Amino acid sequence: MPYGQMLFHPHNCINTKKPFARACRECVEKCPHQAISETHEIDLERCSECGVCMAVCPSDGVVDRSLEGLHDYLFQAEEIILNCPAAEPEGWEIPCLGIVDRDLWLALLALASRKKIRLLTARCADCPDKEACLMSVSVFKEIHAQWPEHPEIQIRVKPDQGGAESRDLPKNPETVKERGLHNWRELGRKKVEGFLPSLAAEQSNNIPLTRMWLAEALESVAGLEVPFLALTVSDACTNCGVCAAICPQGALTKRQKGQALQLVLEPLQCVQCGRCVEICQPKALALEAKSLPAGVLKGKILLHEGDPRFCSCCGKQIFDHSEPPLCMACATRDPDRHDILL
Repeated sequence: MPYGQMLFHPHNCINTKKPFARACRECVEKCPHQAISETHEIDLERCSECGVCMAVCPSDGVVDRSLEGLHDYLFQAEEIILNCPAAEPEGWEIPCLGIVDRDLWLALLALASRKKIRLLTARCADCPDKEACLMSVSVFKEIHAQWPEHPEIQIRVKPDQGGAESRDLPKNPETVKERGLHNWRELGRKKVEGFLPSLAAEQSNNIPLTRMWLAEALESVAGLEVPFLALTVSDACTNCGVCAAICPQGALTKRQKGQALQLVLEPLQCVQCGRCVEICQPKALALEAKSLPAGVLKGKILLHEGDPRFCSCCGKQIFDHSEPPLCMACATRDPDRHDILL
């Protein structure tokens, strides 16, 4: 049975972890070759293994089979060189810059503070996977705007003439699989040789691999902070706890301490899917870049603390800032008698 490097992990997908009214379709919508069906089946004839599906998936629902090998290279090599298949083969071959998501960019920048890192690419404008590269570059530009003094990463583009070996790139997207991604594919196939793809798909991890790499990279550089997209809460929060209830990662916890209600975030667990922001009725939640060190990233953050409010008529707990405090039933039944405690 033929199979490719990209693999769908149903147990990692946030749609499986906790169904939501508006299901996540990032991998389906962002695939530049329309290679992923609504049921997350990957069309091997269309898939170029550019890695966009893996980069945009918030929870490792789609991964490359050989990621563990890349991890070992990043953390063990004295110098990191990543090259795409059409660039000079000087380092670890990745299918495209498209596989580099925000967490991996941050991990690379953290590692760049203690070792040299070079990224080698061809002319992405001529590549059938240019959309994948552009998406990754846009993420890097966003990080650069938030962290202009970050450690340096060298990016070298293969010149049109002279210097590097010239390789022809197909202009027809349908023939994109002929680009010669041999090193990357063969490495992954050796690791999974003898195992059925269905068995590999049963593997699951609650924390995405690149998030764990980011935490590991930060721990290796004392005092370094990175711009992490963290959840923030405004005073409009009503302590309803809906955000915690629908979080597919268990990154949010609502708890009671004494008389106060607290909302606690575990940044390492949060995959920034945005469901909590979307469902928050008073619009009290937002994702903002905050400078976090390793200790905070792997710890817990008290996002909000407030006292519960109760209906002035029936005493039932309410979750809004209305004045006078009335539950929906009491306000509907007799809005003029809110001063009478039943």
